[in-house]
Amino acid sequence: MLVLSRKKNESIMIGDTIEIKVIAVEGDTVRIGIEAPRNVEVYRKEIYEAIQEENRLATQHQTDWAKMKEVLRKTQPGDDQ
Repeated sequence: MLVLSRKKNESIMIGDTIEIKVIAVEGDTVRIGIEAPRNVEVYRKEIYEAIQEENRLATQHQTDWAKMKEVLRKTQPGDDQ
């Protein structure tokens, strides 16, 4: 992990397109601003982790479309079943 010290209004560049700027320091809270291209997703870590968990859960509950099609076919009006 790279650890850098910055003061209010100082920045850190990530590559050529992402700038992280210290906006304010109030007690133990640091406010930062992030300038990044629109195609770069920026999330708070707890939100990012929640999204990852939701994606993981979604992949575990994939629908068996062949089975669903068979069930629907059997329940069509006019079926003798």
